Amino acid sequence: MERQEITTGLIEILRTVRTIDPSKLDNVTEDTDFIADLNTPSTEMINIAAKAEQKFDVEFEDDDIDDLGSKVKDIVDLIIKTKQKV
Repeated sequence: MERQEITTGLIEILRTVRTIDPSKLDNVTEDTDFIADLNTPSTEMINIAAKAEQKFDVEFEDDDIDDLGSKVKDIVDLIIKTKQKV
């Protein structure tokens, strides 16, 4: 699965999060920070991770979620790493 394909899928997930301003999703890149750039509440990050698990058919380890950074590339890397374990 390509990184851009994952990023596009994450943007689809973010469009369903009511606390994120949809206009901020037009220029999302892997360097976009969920908290600083999108004003995502840290509590919402767990919800986003859960939706990513469903969308990409992966299951994250609790430690991986605890250690997850706040940039889009961090969750893209985690999805790729988790898919490679399967």
